[in-house]
This record gives sequence, structure tokens and C-alpha cells, in this order.
Amino acid sequence: MRLEGKSLKSDFIRFIIPSIVAQWVFALYTMVDGIFVARGVSEVALTAVNISMPYVMALFAISILFAVGTSTVVAIMLGEKNIKRANEVFTQNIVLLCILSIIVTAAVMLNLERFADFLGATAHNREYVLDYLGTLAPFSGLFILAYSFETLIKTDGYPKRATIIVATGSLMNVVLDYFMVMEWGMGISGAALATGLSNVALIGLYLMHFLAGKGTIKFQKFKMDLPLVWREFKNGLPSGITELSTGLIIFLFNQAILHYLNEDALVSYTIISYVNSIAIMSMVGIAQGYQPLISYYYGQKRIDRCRKLMRYGIMATVVVSVAFTAGSVIGARGIVGMFVAKELTQLSAYSVHVMCIFVLSFLVAGYNIVIGGYFTAVEKPVSAMAISVARSIVMLVLSLGLLTALFEGSGIWWSPTLAESLTLILTIGLFIRYKKGWKKEN
Repeated sequence: MRLEGKSLKSDFIRFIIPSIVAQWVFALYTMVDGIFVARGVSEVALTAVNISMPYVMALFAISILFAVGTSTVVAIMLGEKNIKRANEVFTQNIVLLCILSIIVTAAVMLNLERFADFLGATAHNREYVLDYLGTLAPFSGLFILAYSFETLIKTDGYPKRATIIVATGSLMNVVLDYFMVMEWGMGISGAALATGLSNVALIGLYLMHFLAGKGTIKFQKFKMDLPLVWREFKNGLPSGITELSTGLIIFLFNQAILHYLNEDALVSYTIISYVNSIAIMSMVGIAQGYQPLISYYYGQKRIDRCRKLMRYGIMATVVVSVAFTAGSVIGARGIVGMFVAKELTQLSAYSVHVMCIFVLSFLVAGYNIVIGGYFTAVEKPVSAMAISVARSIVMLVLSLGLLTALFEGSGIWWSPTLAESLTLILTIGLFIRYKKGWKKEN
């Protein structure tokens, strides 16, 4: 099997690096839209991209929910050498996602105006939000399928190929954004169309892999197995919630900023949300990168290798979290400068200031995500779910409510750090309990 290489450490690196890069590419899809929209349209149009972002993150969350759940089950079956069953699980997942994609697309397109208002469209940016969402929504199914295919190619043992494919899609998105927004004057709709068309290309490239027949995973006839769907759902739900948390954070912050601050602060948060998405998705990349390996060895009952992989994951998290925090603080002015014109000095200075506060949460978030990913890989969905729900909903709402009550608008920027820190206490407790289980096994 291609899941076993020269050494466990080399396999870990071989899987997490492409996974992190793939996460960056997916995060860059919306960031590239934002840069071209800010430069080619206006800062108001940029806030419309930000307001629409929770919808894009929700699509990724649906995809990851089923992708990780399916990948966990498929990897365990590959470890058990049950290839035929693994292929049936893969095919059933793709069929279910196609059905779900049609439902989601129809629901959004039929309720576009109400959906835009729900996301937080204001009188100043409502038309931009409608243009962006109206153009992007027909491609919703491709967003959902693209990430699922990318995850399962890695499970098939081809992490580099997955990275090459998503990089190709990202490059196409940049080129199309340039022509449609900057050269052809298609505005914010052009940015959305560029993203949608690049996903069409992604799906074509993914299908070439699975239909070529070179890998282990292939399309296969299957009978619908609802208990299996529930098993996949339970395993993937924590990862889906982790991904959804990025969109939920953006949604909650948008509402808090509009209530306590102003629309200029919404521009600042739009910039921060791009940095946050890339940082968080890097941590998710570590978790999802080593997940097929852990599940594979878990299927073989080689628990010692699972534990060693988790230690590698935590070490990688330390490096990535410190690097992103330091890089964001040092490069804050340059990052803000990509979105905000030089003459808007007050907005630029404020954006730099609040970014340096917000990014402190990166130092804590990675441990919650990577340890939660381990629990998912060894089919401990309750522990993984507790971590995901805590960091994305319970602790975040609690921290945002508490700090805004005490410090009003300035408390908004500190709330992610408090939420991740409170969640880390829970994560450590669950990890200690799990380690006690190790000792009982020995």
C-alpha cells in the first residue's frame, strides 16, 4: 500500500506538507477574490466578499464532514485489506454528496435575498453581496465535491498529486480573477465566476485520477448502507464543525462589529479573517494530513505507531503556530497594504493594531485542532466533537459575549484567544483521560 513508505517520520512529512499546502490553496481562493475586488472594485465590495465567506466555509464544512468521515472508514478498511468494501464506501460518499449539492444549491438560489440578509448584508453592500452570492451559488456542488475528492486522493496514497491539482486550480483562479475583474470590468461577479470556473477544472482533474484506475480507490457498484453513512457522519462531524467554525467566527464577528463598531472595522476584520483562515487551515492540514496514516495503522491494531504520529503532529503544531503568529505580527503592515489603499492611513493603522491582537489565538488553536483530529482518526468521535463544539460555538460565544460586555468593541479582538485557551483546558483533560486508557491497555 502507498500509505507505508520508508519510515513513519518520512510518511508523516510526506502527508502533512501536501495537506497543508492544499489547505492554503483552498483558503487562497477567497483571499485572491478579496485582493482583486479591493483593488479592482472598492473596499465596500471587499466587505461583501467577507459577508459571503461563511457560506463558502459552510460548503467546505459539508465537504470535510463527509470527506474525513469517509477517509477514516476507507483508510481503516485499506488497513484491513478489504479493498472492495473501501471502494463501495468511496462511491456511496460521492453519490450522497451529489444529491446534497443539488439540495443546497436550490435552497440558496430560491432564497437568495433572504440568505444575503441573514449573512449580514447592509444597505451599503447588499447589491454586492447579491451579485457575489448569485454568481457563486450555482457552483456550490463543485465546492463540496472538490474537497472530498482532494481528501480521498491523499487516502489513496497520492498526496503530492492532490497538491498539484489544487495548485493548478488556484493558479487558474488567479488568472481568471485578473482578467475578469481588472481587465474586463466584470466586478465582484467576475471574481465569483473565476472561483466557480476554477472548481470546474478541479473536478475534471480529480475524475481523471479516479477513472484512470492507477490507484487503489475506484468507483464501484454499491448498495445504500445507512448505518455506514451514520458511522461516516459521526467520524467526520468534528472536522466539519472545525471547518464550519471559521465561517461561524466570521459571521459572529461581523454581527458584533456592526453592533459595537462600524463598517470600517468590518474592512479590518475582512483582512484578519483571511489571515485567520490560512492559519487555522494550516492546523487543519496537519490534522487531516496524518489522519489517513493513523486510521490505517489503527485498522492494523498497531497502536504504537498511532501514538508516535500524534507526537509528530503536536511538534508540527508548535512550529506552525509560532511561525504564523510571528509572521502575522511582523508582516501586519504588508498584509494590510494588499487590501487598503495607502491614503487611508487611519484605517490601515487600526487594521494593523487589531490584527496583532487577534493572531495571538494561533498560539493555542493548533493543539485543539490537531488533538481533536487524532481522536477522529481513532474513531473517538465524542471527544473530538466535544473539542470542536467547545472551540467553535460554546467558548467562542461565551468569550465574545463576556469581553464585549466588559470592554465593548475592543473586547472583540481578544475573544478568540480566550475561547481557544478555555477550550485547551478541556482538550488537555480529554487527552489525560485518553492516556490513562493507554496504560490500561499496556
